[in-house]
Amino acid sequence: MTTPSSASTKIGNVPKSRAAGYPIIESRGDRFRDGVRKWWPYYLMLAPGLIYFMVFHYLPVWEAKLAFEDLRIIGPNIWVGLKHFAQLFTSPAFAQVLWNTLIISAMKIAFVFPLPILLALLINEVRNPRFRRSVQSVIYLPHFLSWVVIAGIFIAALSSSDGAVNDLRDAFGLERRSYMTDAGAIRWVLVWSEAWRSAGWDSLLYFAAIMAIDPALYEAAEMDGATRWQKMRHITLPGIVPTIATLFILNVGLFLHAGFDQVFNLTNDAIRDRIDIIDTYVYRLGIGGGQFSLATAAGLFKGVIGMILMIGAHTLSKRLTGKGVW
Repeated sequence: MTTPSSASTKIGNVPKSRAAGYPIIESRGDRFRDGVRKWWPYYLMLAPGLIYFMVFHYLPVWEAKLAFEDLRIIGPNIWVGLKHFAQLFTSPAFAQVLWNTLIISAMKIAFVFPLPILLALLINEVRNPRFRRSVQSVIYLPHFLSWVVIAGIFIAALSSSDGAVNDLRDAFGLERRSYMTDAGAIRWVLVWSEAWRSAGWDSLLYFAAIMAIDPALYEAAEMDGATRWQKMRHITLPGIVPTIATLFILNVGLFLHAGFDQVFNLTNDAIRDRIDIIDTYVYRLGIGGGQFSLATAAGLFKGVIGMILMIGAHTLSKRLTGKGVW
């Protein structure tokens, strides 16, 4: 009879536990090493992304304490508590920047967020596969352009002297308009340039969710005489509600992230006060002005508010739809 103590002995080169039919219990370290050896090409591809998030998103969290300190080049920093936050919240410039951020973010959620959903629904109704693939290729392309290129396209197209948009206004007998220096139009330029760049790519997520809906539901609806509109309304839309809820929560969490790259490339002195947002304000304070503590306080404020908004949107979504991020 084999005793428990004999499970670790060997018969020849084979452990007695294996020879006697005992299960082999691997340690967590052994399983990790086996996984790395098996999947090392995937870990290698994942490494640049992990390094990026570690260096630029996780390590800076510790240095957020600079918002409560006065920076000293030589010697330890001086703890000043909420001094920089008080300075920030009493600044008229920050009040204007915060207001711009809220307005621009609200406009993007109201007008840009629904567009990918509409695009996915329309693409799903296209019956010609070749035409559908062509449309998808065209609308996905702007996502891969940098904001430097997109800003150049919009500045050229909206030029008051030789822009295509103003040439079209001329053809209809309308007065030429300088969109890039018009305080009333520049926020809409941000909204529609964002829509042109991201709506097609974001629709991919909704289209994938539509493809995951059980085809038997559509077949049953056809047998009941449902029209294409009724199938879209009662099958397709309810089927992608979890995806809509998740992406909406993530967008709310990024509500104060109004798009640094976009604003930085499209701004000019004539309309800066209309589209100056928290991110560009932090850039000017920190990189441009060397006020690192004040810039860190503004960035920390933005991060905390974003976290609160995400948790609030998640809680509300769970109560209304039963779906959330977690």
